[in-house]
Amino acid sequence: MAKDELLGVRDQIDQVDLKIQTLLNERAELAQNVAEIKQRQSSEDVLFYRPEREADVLRRVQERNNGPLPDKTVAALFREIMSACLALEHPMKIAYLGPEGTYTQEAAIKQFGHAAHWVALSAIDEIFREVASGSAQYGVVPIENSTEGVINHTLDMFLNSSLKICGEVELKIHHQLLSKEVDPSRITTVYSHQQSLAQCREWLDHNLPHAERVPVKSNGEAARLAETTDCSAAIASKAAADIYHLTVLSSNIEDQAENSTRFLVLGKEAVGPSEKDKTSLILTSKNHPGALHDVLMPFAENNVNMTRIESRPSQRGLWEYVFFIDIEGHQSNEVVAKAIISLGDVASNVRVLGSYPQAVI
Repeated sequence: MAKDELLGVRDQIDQVDLKIQTLLNERAELAQNVAEIKQRQSSEDVLFYRPEREADVLRRVQERNNGPLPDKTVAALFREIMSACLALEHPMKIAYLGPEGTYTQEAAIKQFGHAAHWVALSAIDEIFREVASGSAQYGVVPIENSTEGVINHTLDMFLNSSLKICGEVELKIHHQLLSKEVDPSRITTVYSHQQSLAQCREWLDHNLPHAERVPVKSNGEAARLAETTDCSAAIASKAAADIYHLTVLSSNIEDQAENSTRFLVLGKEAVGPSEKDKTSLILTSKNHPGALHDVLMPFAENNVNMTRIESRPSQRGLWEYVFFIDIEGHQSNEVVAKAIISLGDVASNVRVLGSYPQAVI
């Protein structure tokens, strides 16, 4: 009796699978229709990727989800559906901080899905150049970590770049100790990005106090070195373990359980408003007492919430600083636009780096 019941449920699953497959192909055909319509209506470069549209779709997917699949899983499934359909319209080339197996690649996949074409580059400035030259449509770079703070190199690149921020990705970071060694006592060298080494400082002090810590450009590069170097290990992701044929000796070795990194999506085109946006600005304050207070007042007066502020040397004058500011809302929103206009009265230079959808968790 139980066997007959099981066969009945499996038959229902087969019928549902058939419906899913039929609907997937129907959606793909509609995506191709969208591409044809866009190409007929515009003689200029057609925008196939619309981050604001995709962010709204993923938010609605999560809002209407009633389980039993968790919101994050359902959103990831739809992300891959949209990625596959977009590839039928227009395959996209995405640059990221490589090599394979980095957290930046993981963030890029979370944003664009597996159907994109990937370009692994060895430095953040190379990603900016790849996108600026048109060799890649978009790039993904790290901007800040919840425990170790901002990535200064990324901020500095915006000082002389005309690229726009088109999106953001937030990624929970879980570090693994990877090695081809089976016995952890044989490890004399640990490779990783300097941020990851800092995020695992206490664990390393306790478990590998005598191992040399060697900072490298990326966690993927650390895993590659661990694959080819005896008595070494890398702090990297589980994906890197598979790519570089390493064993996970210890999992989740980060000192802070809620360890997250935020990444930015770089592109050339401005992004339209979505249901929930963020705007990033760069400005130079006038050099007088109370200058920072004056810069912040337009946000308070217009009830605009500021979520981050960072200062960096301007690279143009001694002791001159620029401020990087994130605020909630799109620059086309009336109160945000009013605040930005008011900034022009109190700052010597104001530039909008981009308005874009807030990260979809």
